[in-house]
Order: sequence, then structure tokens, then C-alpha cells
Amino acid sequence: MNRPYGITVSRHIMDSQRLHPKATGELSGLLTELIVAAKTISAEVNMAGLADILGMSGDVNIQGEYVQKLDEFANTTIKRRMANCGYICIMASEEEADAIPATEGCEGKYTLAFDPLDGSSNIDVNVSIGTIFSIHRADTDGKSAGSESDLLQKGSKQVAAGYIIYGSSTMLVYTTGEGVHGFTLDPSVGEFYLSHSNIKMPEKSKYYSVNEGNTRYWTEELLQYVNYLKDEDRATGRPYSARYIGSLMADFHRNLIAGGIFLYPRDKKSPIKSTGKLRLLYEAAPLAFIAEQAGGRAITDDGRDIMGIQPTSLHQRVPLIIGSKHDVDMAEKFLCGKKKKEDNLKG
Repeated sequence: MNRPYGITVSRHIMDSQRLHPKATGELSGLLTELIVAAKTISAEVNMAGLADILGMSGDVNIQGEYVQKLDEFANTTIKRRMANCGYICIMASEEEADAIPATEGCEGKYTLAFDPLDGSSNIDVNVSIGTIFSIHRADTDGKSAGSESDLLQKGSKQVAAGYIIYGSSTMLVYTTGEGVHGFTLDPSVGEFYLSHSNIKMPEKSKYYSVNEGNTRYWTEELLQYVNYLKDEDRATGRPYSARYIGSLMADFHRNLIAGGIFLYPRDKKSPIKSTGKLRLLYEAAPLAFIAEQAGGRAITDDGRDIMGIQPTSLHQRVPLIIGSKHDVDMAEKFLCGKKKKEDNLKG
């Protein structure tokens, strides 16, 4: 069987570094260490049905969610690898209440926020899951411990973000602010090869992703927008088709490649979701960076730019509307009342 001999992720990272004469190679080293952790997690995910790794661990995380065994494995794998890598001074995990310092003597100048296994509630039914990461430059000399304030930075200050999706194939997608690139893992040689160069999200799509089981808890504006998507109007390419998996990682990845809009608004179903459910540091901000670099947009359900939100806590939750630019623009008009004003003016 022929194997690809294209550009590996390691070579791609090094080639990108050469374009910046002042680059020290530390960010490249950090990304390389993350990739090693991702390969370890991918191997375990692929063996999940054969090993004693499926099911609940019996613990509950800081979010009040039951922890899967694979959650624990992914979280531990990343923590152990990154704490000693020499490139970060502090990190934060979606699974843990407090910030995690780097091993003393191994401090670097970057911070890492990560969701070790997004979508883990779908593990037992073999739906795609993934690891999401966000990297900032810390406010330190690179030789001392970081603090929680180093992690609480706006998404617009990210130096890199990405995710690894474990599905029918394992794929790494990342950006350092110079476009979005995707790499697919060849398990026979244990190497990621460039498979999706300079990914561009279609500006307009025909797909929407939202949990319509929560319709009764939505705002009137959101309900009007989703009904608009389902109305028939050939001139504007409607109705849209619903494509909702229920795994943020899988839904976002599909929309990144094929175009679409993903909505996880605040709702009135539970107090937890009154300000949104997705975490700003571990999910919304890194995916917003990727979306914008691919030509898309990411906002809250009241029109705030996700990348411009100043975090106030490690586990801050936000509503998330993300995807193809035209579709997010239209959603913003409905959600912020601009559409109604436009219609009144036309009338």
C-alpha cells in the first residue's frame, strides 16, 4: 500500500519558523510536544473498545460533569508532557479547578489552556471527540512561574490555537495567525502529513447546527433566526439543512471544511446555561481564532466578539455563535434586533 510522502507537521512548523528570523523556536517546540501528547491520546482512543478505558471514572469535574476514563487519561497525558517541556510557565485544564504550574526549573514563556477531550460524553457511542488548545505568551521572563493572570488573556492575544479530532482518522488543525492548516495522522508511521493546506471556510453555507430540543427555552430572536433558516427562499439558498452531531469538536470541524453555522446560545433551561455553557478559554476563544483565520466569525448571542472578551475566571462560560461569515452576520442581525429594524425600514 502506498504511503504519503508529503509535508509532515514537523517540517511545516520548522518552515514557518524560518519565515521569522527573530523566532527562537520555543513555540515550535511547544507545538511539537503537544503533538506527541496527541498521538498518545489518539492511540488510546482507537483502542478504547478493546481496553478497560470506556465508561465513567466515578469522579466529577469542576464543571459538575461526570468524568469519563478517557477524560482522565487525556488530561493526565497532556499535563505530564507539558509540565516538563520547558516551554510553558503555567497551564489550565477544563477538567481542573485551579491553574497548573510547570515543573520548577522547567518554566518557559508561554501559557497553555486546553480541553483534554471535548465531547467525551459521546465516547461510548463512537462519535468523534477531540482535544482543543490555546496558547498565549505569558507576562514573565520565561524563567519563572506564571500566574492565573497570565492565563486570563483575550482571545485576540493568542499566539496559536488548534485542535486534534479523533474520528475515522485523527486530524490536527492549527493556526499561528498565518492561516489554518490541517494534518492527517498516518498511523502506520506515526506521523501527521499536511492534508488540508490554508483552509478557507465557505463564506456562505447551507447548513446549521443547533440543539433544537431546547427550542422552548430560547429567546424570541433566536427562534426567529432558526425559523428564517428553515423558510423556503431559493434566492437566498434557503431552507438550510440541519447538521447537528452534539459534539462541538465534530460540528465545528465539519463546518470549517464544508461551511455552516454552529449555535450554542444561552437558554432558560438551567441556571448553568443562563450565561452560556461553553468555556471561553478552552473552547470558544481557540475555535474563534481558527474560524477568523479561515475567514469565518465568532460572536456571542448578544453580538459581542468572542476574541475581544476579557476573561475574568478560568472557567468562564459564554454563548457561542460561530461559522461562515455571511451566516454569522445574518444571525447577528436577528439576535441584536437589526433585522427587524431593516424590515421596518423596507416596509
